Amino acid sequence: MANRERNKKILLELVKQPDNSRCADCGEPEPDWASYKLGIFVCLNCSGIHRSLSSHVKSIRLDFWEDKLVEVITVLSNTLLLNCECFHIFTLIHSILREQWIRAKYERKEFTGETKYPPLPYTTGFYEGILLKKGKDNTQFLKRKFVLSEREFTLSYYNKEDESKGPKAVISIKDLNATFQPEKIGHPNGLQITYQDGDHTRNLYVYHERSEEIVTWYNAIRAARYAYLKTAYPTGSDEELLPMITRNYLKEGYMEKTGPMQTESFKRRWFILDSQNRKLLYFKGHLDAEELGAIFIGTESKGYSVKEWVPLNARGNKWKCGLMLETPERQFVFMCEQERDQREWLEVLRKVLSRPMSPQDYTSKQDFSVL
Repeated sequence: MANRERNKKILLELVKQPDNSRCADCGEPEPDWASYKLGIFVCLNCSGIHRSLSSHVKSIRLDFWEDKLVEVITVLSNTLLLNCECFHIFTLIHSILREQWIRAKYERKEFTGETKYPPLPYTTGFYEGILLKKGKDNTQFLKRKFVLSEREFTLSYYNKEDESKGPKAVISIKDLNATFQPEKIGHPNGLQITYQDGDHTRNLYVYHERSEEIVTWYNAIRAARYAYLKTAYPTGSDEELLPMITRNYLKEGYMEKTGPMQTESFKRRWFILDSQNRKLLYFKGHLDAEELGAIFIGTESKGYSVKEWVPLNARGNKWKCGLMLETPERQFVFMCEQERDQREWLEVLRKVLSRPMSPQDYTSKQDFSVL
């Protein structure tokens, strides 16, 4: 019993050290688990993946640790793994990314600094393969060939496997974004690719049956985006550029929308708040390929605001929890299904409103047309 309490105390002191105070894989603070095989401290979510890899994980609070195991983790801790995390353009948000990141580090050993042959796909500047893509005007997913070129800063895809007919679309990396959307797409490996097509925002919905393959595509896109940003902003630091590589949207969901006179019949629309670009986009449905319109969101000092609001002469709305987004050009009224949805939309919209505008935001505003 004395050894058990002593060893637990040692582990709890170790996990407080700066190198150990965050999960070695995802960065979550205050990890409660450790792998005595690898000598790392990890969070609950990451510990489950390590358990499937036979990394021998234990709870530092609940499990019994033998003296020799405590000695191993005391010597190793998280410090030996820090050198593996040099490929810093990765982020961990979704479970599929978490699992593949951990497998890449410990199972495939992709970040040891050694030269790999064949080279890792996301480090070559070129990647091609087959993804299942949703049709623009239907719900059918069909196999399509995709080609990513870092040299040309483009992502192309072909409707047929016969490349002689040329690509269906050549998409510039400049405004491209990729984010995992498993629930929205209805597949655990679902990826949403968004880009600018003239004045409109376009979405591609794709997936691959193998999680490693879709994560490779995600990382290849991120690598190409990083290369583009380094070219477009040569004096930009990694601290400035890394958040710009790809992003998850601040909030998505259905709201009812009325017209500019606020007397038109309400219609249900799918909204996406792209906080980085200060855009509130709306679509007819959640898997639409092209947005119907967008609202630029400036700052309160420039005449933008949001508040709870219920119009007096509403027609056709089934939902009762309203809000008004006001811009210098007009007022936009939306209805939410529940008060919780209303509160969440108000919170995230105010978050964007409170952020100062950058020089790029002012440029974007000049070229912007509202819905």
